[in-house]
Amino acid sequence: MECHNCELKQRHFYCENCLRAQASAAIDTVKDARLRRADLAYGQERLEEVQSGLARLRRENDKTRQKLRSLRENLGTRRRTLSQAKLLPSTTLDIHFARETQQLALRSDTLARARGGLVSELVEVFNIVEVGGRPPIGGKAGTKGEWTIGDLVLPVPGDIRRYPPGHINAVITHTVHFLGLLTFYLGIRLPFEITWSGGKLGVGQPWIRSIKGTESGSWAKWTAKQCLHVLASTPSPSLDEPASPALSQSASDGSFIESSGPPAVQSSFTTAYAMLLYDVCYLAHTQSVEIPLSQAGDVLSNLWAVCCSAELGRRSHQTHPLLPPPTPPSFPLDFAQLLQATAATPSTRARPSRPKTRRVSHSSRSTDKIPEEEEWDLVDDAEEPDV
Repeated sequence: MECHNCELKQRHFYCENCLRAQASAAIDTVKDARLRRADLAYGQERLEEVQSGLARLRRENDKTRQKLRSLRENLGTRRRTLSQAKLLPSTTLDIHFARETQQLALRSDTLARARGGLVSELVEVFNIVEVGGRPPIGGKAGTKGEWTIGDLVLPVPGDIRRYPPGHINAVITHTVHFLGLLTFYLGIRLPFEITWSGGKLGVGQPWIRSIKGTESGSWAKWTAKQCLHVLASTPSPSLDEPASPALSQSASDGSFIESSGPPAVQSSFTTAYAMLLYDVCYLAHTQSVEIPLSQAGDVLSNLWAVCCSAELGRRSHQTHPLLPPPTPPSFPLDFAQLLQATAATPSTRARPSRPKTRRVSHSSRSTDKIPEEEEWDLVDDAEEPDV
């Protein structure tokens, strides 16, 4: 059979070469069509992605426009409010400010009166009074008496040796209890914190140490506990004996003057008592009562001055107006100077006359007798206060 294309005579009814050529041409035609359809499909997918992204951007733009519109409205409202406030007369603002200030002052006065009432009752309960003094009469100078709390005399540091240990412990306990309640009522935090060996107020023996504070006043470094009590089996601490020549005192004005020399190593009780004096002086400073160094040892007299202050209860660490933490630079007393003054020999001063009587103790503890000196008060064991 002759092929119509190549004119070859074949036995078959078809030509393999021609079929192969036709098949290749057909495949090329299909391939080109497939490639075009693939490109078209890819272009459609890209178009759909672009359209989807465009729709998302439109939605975000709409949200941004709404947010911007809201911000503009708020800004316009604030501008109108500010314009209206500027148009208000200044007297209206002054009246409003004066009214708020007056209300704050009334609240402060009410709080101060409430605190003053509590302090007055506290003074009555502990019975802090001055006994043995005399006011100036007929041009003659008056004399100072002794201050008592709970009918017990709290001596100045130079007179502590004149009293037995039981008396000292009892009166210090009363004073510490009074000071704790007073600072609680006034909302004042003291630079030296008092704790008790029993873990509760009044249980055990009192100890004292500094809290965390700044370098002002040189008190914050005394973080070790100091005992604020004396042993009943030993004589009373001699705070009036000089510990070191590092401190001298002028006999004319009673002021302490620091001189050269190494600082003295103070006993624990002396340091603790100086801490107590420092607390009282700082408490007085918070209530607008300034205590000079020469009067720092009059603890009960200073506490009485605090309770009688015209500014009592107006400033606190817990209520407005807030006080700065202990102790601010405005508080001039330095603890190192007070400690040296407490341990130094006191100046010669007129002491209230006391009957020079000697009472013989009938207790079996004959070995604990106090030396028979004119400055000591010998008290029977039965008359010693319970500690």
